[in-house]
Amino acid sequence: MPAPLPRVALTTGEPAGIGPDICIAFTQNAHAVDIVAIGDPALLAARAHQLKLDLHLDDYVPSKRSAQAARHLKVLPAKLRAPVTAGKPNAVNARYVLDTLDRAIDGCLSSEFDALITAPIHKGIINDAGIAFTGHTEYLAARCHAAPPVMLLTAGTLRVALATTHLPLKDVPRAITRDTVTHSLRVLHAELRDKFGIAAPRILVLGLNPHAGEGGHLGREEIEMIAPVCETLRAEGMSITGPVAADTAFSPERLKNTDAVLAMYHDQGLPVLKHAGFGHAVNITLGLPIIRTSVDHGTALELAGTGRAEHSSLEAAVAMALAIIRKSKAKN
Repeated sequence: MPAPLPRVALTTGEPAGIGPDICIAFTQNAHAVDIVAIGDPALLAARAHQLKLDLHLDDYVPSKRSAQAARHLKVLPAKLRAPVTAGKPNAVNARYVLDTLDRAIDGCLSSEFDALITAPIHKGIINDAGIAFTGHTEYLAARCHAAPPVMLLTAGTLRVALATTHLPLKDVPRAITRDTVTHSLRVLHAELRDKFGIAAPRILVLGLNPHAGEGGHLGREEIEMIAPVCETLRAEGMSITGPVAADTAFSPERLKNTDAVLAMYHDQGLPVLKHAGFGHAVNITLGLPIIRTSVDHGTALELAGTGRAEHSSLEAAVAMALAIIRKSKAKN
């Protein structure tokens, strides 16, 4: 008898965005994964009809694990709060989006699911509903009762992690402390070993300011916060370079001796990563008690229901989750 396939939860994201579209597109080919979509079955059926794509929906039965690849999509139902028009989000459905996340997180924490893969959500719409929400990463940490996680995006061999995540730019300098940089580097180092199998990770740390502060003339965060942390962790045996100027950090010469880059804020490192791999990059949340990967893009409301949305990043997110699951099971 074939062994059961890894079972992963797939949240379908903002219902008016391309989340449902890419979930449907994913099922057009068979994959060696027992994937369970969490969302409204009627929404998925209606969007498939709009896209003129075949969609075979199966009820999710927890006791029955798939052992063979199939083009069917198991659905764990969650009920929309209001009708959906592709491209036109409605704040009334914000609670539905969080319901799908909550169910998936609970299932991962209980080992019902081996991993969580998330389609994109619309943070602004959730906030418009009166729910304080800064992003998947922070929400997952709170629901898992975890220490602050580290956001890592990968595109091929390029890996970029963030010391801070979804903050206004004016708040970033205050968030760059010795504790936050130390925590980010420790989590990144440990997860590069555990999730990627890199025995001795080499991490390149960016400065916060232009030219890494220019010896204090353009800011002192490098001198007072970042460099001392790098020195301390190097003394512990970690292979850490930096802080270095961000504008030259992504040169091929530097990257060939680097396993991951730690950027100080969201738009310092991610534009380079997304330029290098948009459409097949993967977002991974490090430091959680569960495995979570995600697509590298947003809700793309203008593409919802048009058939023009690419699902290659979802393919990459599923492949990454399966690779991490295999490494985790091999260790145990």
